[in-house]
Amino acid sequence: MIDRHPPVDGIAHGGGLARAIADHGGSVDDWLDLSTGINPDPAPLAPFPNRLWHALPDDDLTQAAIAAARAGYGVPAAASILPAPGVQALIQLLPWVRPGAKAAVLGPTYGEYVHVFQSLGAGASEVDSPDALADAPIAVIVNPNNPDGRCIDRQTVVALARAKADAGGLLIVDEAFADLYPDVSVAHLAGMPGLLVLKSFGKFYGLAGLRLGFALGDAVTTNRLAALLGPWAVSGPALAAGAALLPDRDLRQSIAEKIAANAAAQRTILGRVGLRVIGDAALFQLVDLEGAEGLRDRLARHHILTRAFAAHPRWLRFGLCANAAQRNRLEHALIASL
Repeated sequence: MIDRHPPVDGIAHGGGLARAIADHGGSVDDWLDLSTGINPDPAPLAPFPNRLWHALPDDDLTQAAIAAARAGYGVPAAASILPAPGVQALIQLLPWVRPGAKAAVLGPTYGEYVHVFQSLGAGASEVDSPDALADAPIAVIVNPNNPDGRCIDRQTVVALARAKADAGGLLIVDEAFADLYPDVSVAHLAGMPGLLVLKSFGKFYGLAGLRLGFALGDAVTTNRLAALLGPWAVSGPALAAGAALLPDRDLRQSIAEKIAANAAAQRTILGRVGLRVIGDAALFQLVDLEGAEGLRDRLARHHILTRAFAAHPRWLRFGLCANAAQRNRLEHALIASL
């Protein structure tokens, strides 16, 4: 039986291909990894100059990445932008933004939020509706949500941020999957009191290995996070990649259209084999079925890695296939495994 990605901190995640290979054989090239929500078709990158690998990242690189993020995400000039080595690195620091403040997290969602606040003694609870976030000093929404694709409308998010500001609190909005859902994004409102927006670079662009993300907010909050990150937190190549790709609107549109087309084709396949999709954020689909873990294990024998959830034994999440050949492989494996 294939194990999920072995958790270092008690939280299971997607990935863990090396463990899957150890359990079921093959090589990296033999496997179709659908266990994450990362664009399977990476954006093209020009070769980096050698100096980016040799020298510590200078401030000009940081400022170029900030300017690119401002243009790419539509962040107002008054807002502060902090590059970070991925959103996960920022999540680890969130309890220190308001030391001792308890958090309420709209769930079920990415497990690291509750885990980080609890592990550092701040305290956190998972709640099941936006209304239940009202009384918490810190509220967290992942929008669109991982793993079920739930979207909270922009009006609700803004009202909650204003309420947090009035009470001296903070709303954190994780928009790791929002590049494909601009109507729910509040990046253009970053800088308003009570709001901190987290943006992932690697998921949409298919370059998660670079480890790049951004915190968008007021200067006080981002300065606290910057102090906690310390100097040279983001590599020169990651900053250069962000600077090169984020302002390119034509590229963003092309990537979004390709992801949408692949997602629609994949939904068709999942439905054709009888699986019920209950959640969707384009870069992944969540299905509900009896014996989800068993199906995950049978697919692993076909060298296809998917994501199951211990707390929700009927859930199985499928990341996005890159092309028709991968979808055909997935469909044949599903037919053989169901």
